[in-house]
Amino acid sequence: MLRTKRSLYAFVFTTGLLVACSSSNNTPAPPAPPVAEPPPEPTYLDVELPTVELPPDEGDIALLSTFFSLEDAGFIQEEFFLSGTATSFTNLNELGTDGRWEAEPAEEADYKTRVVVYRPATAQDFSGTVLVEWLNVTQGFDVPVGWGVGHVEALRDGHAWVNVSAQRIGIEGVENPALPLALKDANPVRYESLVHPGDSFSYDIFTQVSAAVRDTSPEGIMGGLEAEILIAGGESQSASRLLTYINAVQPLYGAYDAFLVDSRYDSSQPLSQEPLVEIPAPESVTFRDDIPFPVINLQAETDVIPLGAVDERQPDSEYFRLWEVTGIAHNDNYQLVTGRNDTGADPSYAVVVENNSILGFSECDKPLNSGAYPWVYMAALEALEVWVRDGSPAGEADRLATLDDDSDYQYDDHGNVLGGLRTPYVDAPAARLSGELNDGGAGCRLSGTTMLFDAATMASLYVDKAGYVSAVSEATDQAVERGFLLPPDAERIKAAAELQWDAL
Repeated sequence: MLRTKRSLYAFVFTTGLLVACSSSNNTPAPPAPPVAEPPPEPTYLDVELPTVELPPDEGDIALLSTFFSLEDAGFIQEEFFLSGTATSFTNLNELGTDGRWEAEPAEEADYKTRVVVYRPATAQDFSGTVLVEWLNVTQGFDVPVGWGVGHVEALRDGHAWVNVSAQRIGIEGVENPALPLALKDANPVRYESLVHPGDSFSYDIFTQVSAAVRDTSPEGIMGGLEAEILIAGGESQSASRLLTYINAVQPLYGAYDAFLVDSRYDSSQPLSQEPLVEIPAPESVTFRDDIPFPVINLQAETDVIPLGAVDERQPDSEYFRLWEVTGIAHNDNYQLVTGRNDTGADPSYAVVVENNSILGFSECDKPLNSGAYPWVYMAALEALEVWVRDGSPAGEADRLATLDDDSDYQYDDHGNVLGGLRTPYVDAPAARLSGELNDGGAGCRLSGTTMLFDAATMASLYVDKAGYVSAVSEATDQAVERGFLLPPDAERIKAAAELQWDAL
């Protein structure tokens, strides 16, 4: 944003010089036109710095994350307990569909939660960018969905990642869990001291984490590293809480520099809930259109029609981008299965596959979606970083093509959806990739589907291997040019094309 202001000041200064030069004769110079003053900087409330302590040395960190060694990748993993006094919030105006909500702090309660920090082992490798993830608790325990699909970008660029147990369920769990992985179920001795007063306080807890990230003291959670950019991220249920956060709480504190809201569905989460006075969100909610910080809302096919977000579509604006991605699902094979082992080198992770199993725990009726989800997510992360650093906004994407009544999508001859943010997965396809609802065990419903083309179909589309590889390369370059794929991922996708053909 500073670059924009400097450009404005330079314009004013240069205009003044031109007027002075034109006044060198005796003819009075016309008065300079009035120049609009830059808008005043917003005034924010102070953010409380939580107390930091180490967890007891009892067992291992409980977080279902990536499976490879972070140490081998030049990163370290540390867990901290954060404690303090958090506030809930109450509304000062009606919570309307436009998201222009006014709120103020309300009740107070003590809390103690945990964060898990991934960061470069050496200071010189730290980029200064931190993704602060609101962990997803849909399954009854903390899941770092964003890290699962975006870790390769963090590892290669030196970004830190702070995983936040922002909600009560992640700590206390639920009755009769399918998997006992909530913190107090997974390791009751290690996490016995944690206290969560309820999700009405989750927004302020998440805000206070930002202060802990910005703290440069050696005993802080960043080990003395100076965080320059804080990007808040969350997927699905966490995305809907971030929508409420952006509309009501971020304007009070300005705690984060940008937001990556991944797979929100219709509406958003309540501002306050039981056991406090309930303040529900309206049935339909958009992001407020006066936000002064970058937001990318990344949406899968599953989110737009099956989950109803088609009713909350809104136009792009100065600081907002809606990326509806063709051929991806709310969850996918990379996020749930393969990506946990991906260190960023092997092109096989970019190959489209048919797989019905989620780590052997759950079987789906149809193969999980195997589209471009992780690669577009990582492009969105870098786009936000660049947007904050130098003011260059993220690219704009077409909306997914729907019928006039938004009851379904429009499809091409092979069953792939038209429109949307395009990648080689749908512009040089090897499969029908869909975000339609699946069936089967836990985790299947929102994981979309994949139906590989047979050899005859591939030959009819591309003739031979060289034709297919060429088509993928061209479509990949177009996506890179538009900012929807990053060059390192593009190279892996191109290399995967050869593997894809060989697997026919």
